[in-house]
Amino acid sequence: MPHIAIKPLADEPGIRGALTELLIETVASGGSVSFMHPLSSEDADAFWQDSLGAAARGERFVLGAFAGDDLIATVTLLLKLPPNQPHRAEIAKMMTRVAHRGRGVATALLRAAETLAIEHGRTLLVLDTAVDDGAAPLYEKQGFQLTGIIPEYALKPHGGLTGTMIYWKRIGAALAA
Repeated sequence: MPHIAIKPLADEPGIRGALTELLIETVASGGSVSFMHPLSSEDADAFWQDSLGAAARGERFVLGAFAGDDLIATVTLLLKLPPNQPHRAEIAKMMTRVAHRGRGVATALLRAAETLAIEHGRTLLVLDTAVDDGAAPLYEKQGFQLTGIIPEYALKPHGGLTGTMIYWKRIGAALAA
């Protein structure tokens, strides 16, 4: 894997535009990340404006993976959860540019998100991924455990229903328990 820099993202010039392009590409290529194809740049930009605003408030981290100056992947670590769940965080919106898939970028992002979760006192990570064309092998390789599958959970970006696979992983202090 070429050198990849991973860093938390903020709503800075160029960042939201790069995230918008990445989201549109992901949806167009069939990625099940809550949007339908075709996704307008206005809707994608509005999503990232909200997400980066939540990051600025400390409710989440939006991490970006860079090859040089190019944003090639992102993942979001959700920290703001209900009061009875201060011990957990959620992995969301894992996306890698099509041209950079299969090179270890998503693995590096997952590890960085897990480290941040531990640093913020979390002992449990959860996530979900689509049954059809989801990232289950990646998550399982990183130690996530499949809880179950909910059939016909969401529409695929190009139409038709897909199930979702629910995963969890104990991290940090929970490993010693």
